Amino acid sequence: MSKLFTNRWARLISSGFYAGVAALLFCFCSWKIAAAQQDPRLERVDPQARPAVVAIIDSAVAAGLPAEPLIDRALEGTSKKAPAPLIVAAVRRLAGDLGKARKLLGPGARAAELIAAADALRWGTPSQVLLRIQRELGNRGLAVPLGLTADLAARGVPPDTAAAMVIAAARRVTDADLLALQRELERSIALGAEPVAASAAILVEVAAPGTGLSGEPTMTGGPARRKP
Repeated sequence: MSKLFTNRWARLISSGFYAGVAALLFCFCSWKIAAAQQDPRLERVDPQARPAVVAIIDSAVAAGLPAEPLIDRALEGTSKKAPAPLIVAAVRRLAGDLGKARKLLGPGARAAELIAAADALRWGTPSQVLLRIQRELGNRGLAVPLGLTADLAARGVPPDTAAAMVIAAARRVTDADLLALQRELERSIALGAEPVAASAAILVEVAAPGTGLSGEPTMTGGPARRKP
């Protein structure tokens, strides 16, 4: 009788332990979702779009995706006075692109990398091009190279060409250099340069051994030089 009582008591303790763990996990997940729902910026989203936007963000956060770009996209649509259905569609599309980016880059990808990859996908960069950049650059941080790839795609540079130029440059220079050349590219285009030709000229020059834009040593260790 005593042994039977002990076994029953052990089972109760065991079941209670697992129930407690399950409750803690549920509370943690609920807290993450509630954090997205309670973001005060969501109050500025178009009232007609807000319920659907919050639902999309909840699902994204539960899947481990960043909420920040989704909130920004909803606020952007609201500021432009876009119709509620268009705001919801834009947020949903971005959530889908972030999900695709996570599948491509893997669970270890940082939020900034997911955002940059999603932006590149939005501008028509094929998945295999993003995988090529990840493969070629190895353990190097991908947020800036992917962001530059997205920027080139938005300017009409063919994806394969953009990837080749970014990979060649990223192997030799720092993220600061890549950001500097992106600013230089913007200036050149603002002055009337053709985007594809300007991109090729700047990136080919930066990819040359020993060159850099930030004035710091390049990743290959060669001396960096400033642009005149």
